[in-house]
Amino acid sequence: MTFHGSYAPEDVTFLLKPAQVALTDVAEKEALIQSGARHYSEMLSEERLPDARYLALYEAALGRNAGRLKVDIAALAEAISARPETAKSCTIVSLARAGTPIGVLLRRALATRGVDVAHYSVSIIRGRGIDRIALAHIAAARGTQDAVFVDGWTGKGAITQELEASLADGSTGFAPFLAVVADPAGCASLAATSEDYLIPSGILGAIASGLISRSVLSEALVGEGDFHACRHLTEHAPHDRTRAFIAAIEAAAPQTGHPGWSPQAAAASRAASRTLVESLMAERAVNNVNRIKPGIAEATRAVLRRLPEAVFVRDRGDAEVAHLLHLAAQSRVPVEQRELGNYRAVTLIAKAGDAE
Repeated sequence: MTFHGSYAPEDVTFLLKPAQVALTDVAEKEALIQSGARHYSEMLSEERLPDARYLALYEAALGRNAGRLKVDIAALAEAISARPETAKSCTIVSLARAGTPIGVLLRRALATRGVDVAHYSVSIIRGRGIDRIALAHIAAARGTQDAVFVDGWTGKGAITQELEASLADGSTGFAPFLAVVADPAGCASLAATSEDYLIPSGILGAIASGLISRSVLSEALVGEGDFHACRHLTEHAPHDRTRAFIAAIEAAAPQTGHPGWSPQAAAASRAASRTLVESLMAERAVNNVNRIKPGIAEATRAVLRRLPEAVFVRDRGDAEVAHLLHLAAQSRVPVEQRELGNYRAVTLIAKAGDAE
């Protein structure tokens, strides 16, 4: 069954299995994750609609950064169309769900450059790998040689490592070439910028990403030969901004003059990212690196989905973190201003009971 969420069918095909997923309370989910009793990918919590203030902050971010994202998408499209492997045809494999809006924009940008382009969105799960059934589907339809994996940003590099590990044995035929918009962790194959900036779709969840939940992988939902599962949040359809987000980026006036990306810049970012994460772990006596969520989008998602202990921001007055300060105030999470190197924000997940 073809499945497109709330996107136009030509923009993306989700290789996900829509399912009825039982919802788990956030506190219960956190305890189960940190105790090792359940993997995070087996559970979903309710995804609530944002309040009016948060939506206003999203709209402000969209107005501020749409032109920048438009330029960054164009830069990625130019770089991809200049590669011999993807000059004439390109299969975009976006990583659900943050990569999906970026993949849609990139598909359109490549199509206008005359590239034969298709876009699929697949699940990749930290600790569980990429959906090999989905990759086999893509390989049968398009081959493997012109594939580019796409995500919105890098946090601290966990998904990059998962992608590389999933494809390392060569059995899928895919190479782990990862393109992102923002690469503050310095671990992408290609990016538009090394700067941690607010990509608006990254802070709005399902209603800016096709009404799709993050992917779920459990034996109860995913049988042999099935794609990884997801919830299709049709109940949020009246509030959906998926297509409006794409239209806003394409209609924006280009905004130039921002820092770019290079392999040399990525190497420096990688070292700085590692140093920051290690220093935060030492300062806060954190033994589990998964409790550190660096980057604006990752920090935001951690406050929305998890039980945060603290939020760190580089500058409280920075408009790019205004939405995060709003969420932190709502949840009564302390916010500390401090030097964060490449990142504008980091969230520290609270330790659950005796787990670590």
